[in-house]
Amino acid sequence: METIIEQFERALERWQKMQPLNQYDQEKFSRRFSIDFNYNSNHIEGNTLTYGQTELLLLFGRVVQEAEMRDLEEMKASDVGLKMMTEEATMSVHPLTETFIRQLHKTLLREDYEVYRNLPGGVTTSYTIHAGQYKTRPNSVITRYGDRFDYASPEETPALMSDLVWWYREEEAKKELTPVELAILFHYRYIRIHPFEDGNGRIARLLVNYILARHNYPMVVVRSRKKQEYLEALHRADLQVGRAPSDGAHATLEQILPFYNYFVQLMTEEINGYVDFLTEKNPDIWWFDGERVTFNSPTVPIILDEMRGNPNITQAALVSILGIQRSAVQKTMKLLLDKGYVVQRQGRYKWHVVITRS
Repeated sequence: METIIEQFERALERWQKMQPLNQYDQEKFSRRFSIDFNYNSNHIEGNTLTYGQTELLLLFGRVVQEAEMRDLEEMKASDVGLKMMTEEATMSVHPLTETFIRQLHKTLLREDYEVYRNLPGGVTTSYTIHAGQYKTRPNSVITRYGDRFDYASPEETPALMSDLVWWYREEEAKKELTPVELAILFHYRYIRIHPFEDGNGRIARLLVNYILARHNYPMVVVRSRKKQEYLEALHRADLQVGRAPSDGAHATLEQILPFYNYFVQLMTEEINGYVDFLTEKNPDIWWFDGERVTFNSPTVPIILDEMRGNPNITQAALVSILGIQRSAVQKTMKLLLDKGYVVQRQGRYKWHVVITRS
């Protein structure tokens, strides 16, 4: 039986054999990665935009149905941050700096804002979230087991972040760790510091991809549907490392094996998915948020193709084309809308097909 590393290396070899991608595949892959990454990284943190809304926003600058303005602005800022990170990783010869990390954070949060909380007794308190600045108040998380887990204090944070960046630059130069090991260990150490008041998870997922892209590895998406597995892997590593923030900020690869193994497996699944997405030419296979989708009814792909080719097609026209009852068409379209495979728009074009044919 193959080890986790052997499975990863085989997936990576499949990807490398495809390089360089032709222009069509590169554009197809880049567009899909951008939507997948932005949707999932923000959805993990509570952004309420659907996958289809995210696609419409990033491709056309507008969404359907109601959406919170903050979620819209957050998603647009996330896409700017992804482009900023990718350009820095692939175009810049300069090593990682704290300044760049803070700039990335300011890009995501855009500006300072107030958070209000209601305390027992009807008292309301507030504090400021600072964009691009390290935290000024302690932060912690309540684990699913009910205990509080503290991150580095505001006083510790500047020194620990300086240590983290210098450690990364030295390890990158020494080349004793593989880029994958370096990226995963950086992600874990960063999370244990939690240097900002908000946005730490999103920054961590950008920076792990910064390191991968800098070394010509494919970037990866942490899917929001697997959020609990992601958090559980971090928690199991925490148990081995210990509760002290300084210990977490200087953890070794051996100490974080639960998270390392989880992330290598995640990368293997993602890379295999990329290859399949770009190479499979089966008309019965579709893709949605990184997953294969097949349909039991042969009429579903026909309806999707008709809606893609004619965004204003009516149910009556579909009934005529398919030669089936209107109720069957209505049932299929409801399924597609409920699953998010299709969204209904306002204005010139009525339909937008989100799901992608293999």
